[in-house]
Amino acid sequence: MPTKEDFHSFLRTRRSIRRFKTDLVPDSVLRDILHTATYAPSAHNRQPWRFIVLTDFPAKKHLSDAMAEEFQRDLEKDNLPPDEIKKRINKSRERITGAPVVIILCVDMSEMDEYPDTRRKKAEYIIATQSAANAGMQLLLAAHAEGLGGVWVCSPMFAQDTVQEALNISKMWEPQAMFLLGYPVEIPAFRGRKVLEEVVKFI
Repeated sequence: MPTKEDFHSFLRTRRSIRRFKTDLVPDSVLRDILHTATYAPSAHNRQPWRFIVLTDFPAKKHLSDAMAEEFQRDLEKDNLPPDEIKKRINKSRERITGAPVVIILCVDMSEMDEYPDTRRKKAEYIIATQSAANAGMQLLLAAHAEGLGGVWVCSPMFAQDTVQEALNISKMWEPQAMFLLGYPVEIPAFRGRKVLEEVVKFI
C-alpha cells in the first residue's frame, strides 16, 4: 500500500519532458490518461475542458506548418535576425512532429454562467480557463503515472484562430495549451524551487 510519502514523491518527480522515444503510446493508455484528466475540479462542475488528440504524423505536420507561419510573422515583428527566426521555427516544428502524441487543451464557455456586466463576465472566463488548467495538470500527472513524459506548451494561446482552422474545430473550443507526450529519452535533472518563505504567507 503506497504511503503518503510515496504520493508526495510521485508528485515531486514529474518533469517537463521535451525529447521522446519513437515508441507509440497505446490507445488504451491515452484513454486512461484523458479519463483521469476529466476528474479535475472545475468551476460549477461545468467541466469546460475539451481535448483534441493528434497521433498521426500528417495531422501533426499540418498543425505545425500552420502554427509556424503565424510564429514567423510574430518573430518578424520582433525584428529578430532571419537565422534566429528560422532556428526557432524549426525547433517548434520538430517538437510538434517529433512527439508521439500532441494534445490541444481547449476551453468551452458554452455551459458557463452568463452575466450582463463586464466584471463577472471576466471572472467567469477566468474560472473556466482555471478549470481547464486543472485538467491539464491532471493530464500531466496521469501521463507520469503511466511512465510517460510530457510538457505543457503555451504556443496555441498566441495562434488560437490558426489552431482552430488547422484542426477544423468549433470556434467555441478555444485553444489554451498544447501537451506533447511520449516515452522519455531521458529524465531531466531536478530544477530548484523557491523556498516556501518566498511564496507563502501564513496568516
